[in-house]
Amino acid sequence: MKMLIIGLDSTPPSILYEGLGRELENLSSIVHEGSRYILRSSHPPITIPAWAVMVTGKTPGELGLYGFRHRKPGDVNASYIASSKSIKYPAIWDELGSRGLRSIVMSVPPSYPPKRVNGYMISCFITPSTDVSYTWPITLKFELERKFGKYIFDVVYRSEDKDRIIKELWSMTNQHFDIISYLLEKKWDFFMFVEIGVDRVQHAFWKFYDKNHQKYEPGNKYENVIPEYYKLIDKRIGELLNKIPRDTVVIIVSDHGAKPMKGAFCINQWLIEAGYLKLKKEVDKPGIDLTADMIDWSKTIAWGWGGYYSRIFINLEGREPKGIVKRSKYERVIEQLKSDILSIRGPNGERWLNIVYTPEELYPVATGDKPDLIVYLDDLSWRAAGTLGWPSKYLSENDRGPDDAVHDWYGVFTVYDPENRIEKGDLGLINIHEVKGVLMNLL
Repeated sequence: MKMLIIGLDSTPPSILYEGLGRELENLSSIVHEGSRYILRSSHPPITIPAWAVMVTGKTPGELGLYGFRHRKPGDVNASYIASSKSIKYPAIWDELGSRGLRSIVMSVPPSYPPKRVNGYMISCFITPSTDVSYTWPITLKFELERKFGKYIFDVVYRSEDKDRIIKELWSMTNQHFDIISYLLEKKWDFFMFVEIGVDRVQHAFWKFYDKNHQKYEPGNKYENVIPEYYKLIDKRIGELLNKIPRDTVVIIVSDHGAKPMKGAFCINQWLIEAGYLKLKKEVDKPGIDLTADMIDWSKTIAWGWGGYYSRIFINLEGREPKGIVKRSKYERVIEQLKSDILSIRGPNGERWLNIVYTPEELYPVATGDKPDLIVYLDDLSWRAAGTLGWPSKYLSENDRGPDDAVHDWYGVFTVYDPENRIEKGDLGLINIHEVKGVLMNLL
């Protein structure tokens, strides 16, 4: 028996299981005939670490992965980008390989640099360029480039040039599916791929599609881009289903969901106002990144990073080069910061559902270069802006470029098992770290 896992990055239940999903012939047939779960994503619900959590069954704390970017103590900005080298636990395909089963793994983050696998691997969107080795074995790279040209890892989606984004998204996605179709002809027992284009089309076009988005305008030029993209995905999946054996277990899964972005909250500007962060001089133009030389470290207690969630770092004595917060006062500072963050309200004084954790509160083990606090603003509806100099703490747009959607806690997980070893229908909630166990039981 074979297993094909179709990873649709960021696909929410509201699309796959509801309205639009019913128009997708191939996906809806799998959903209708399969075992349907709502997938609860990881903390944080970000592409990295979420896919790694899924395929290893380990928490982000155990993996030491808290996002794409990480910092080493003493640095203010990103010190390094997550990579496959961070993953110290076996993934599904590693365990299958030890049983002599062959796997094809394509674009499952983080998979650069590619690791040795009993089969084939193509690395994911964090791959810096096609100039590097991005396949296992390395000869696969040259084989694919002869047939399909340079591999397209990602598109620039934070842009006002929407027509270019559409063109590049379709080109990338079609190339990916052409390659998948080609690789299906090789010998495999387990095949998993992730299409990052789903995430990109949602970030770039959510306000044009979602009638609940505060910036939605009926009849706009790009209203059908997201539905048409999902129809492209559905058509190409149909072609794959026609190529695989009838007894193949087929999985449709996402790493997290998506919902409208209400705006961005300037976390470092708030920290300045609240007395936690002190600059040497005022920033007089918007969009300036915080750097170490801007900070008056003798009076700074904490600073933050922006993103779909915020990471807060304490200027801790003995860990940071100019730390002033004594370890004996650390817990008190953390509790006060938590209390102050929980009290943050929206631009019109409306109450927000802010969520704040220390890594130790979230994970059984918290390894690696972890933040001191993990902050979700208004239950993820507002992203965090780390830049400075804005006339207000509340921005109507992302400070890093156009972005219409934020991540949501809930994704999808549907299993079509020809042998009916799992009850069909709606089976409720499954946590992302439990997915590996379900899959291994079916193999």
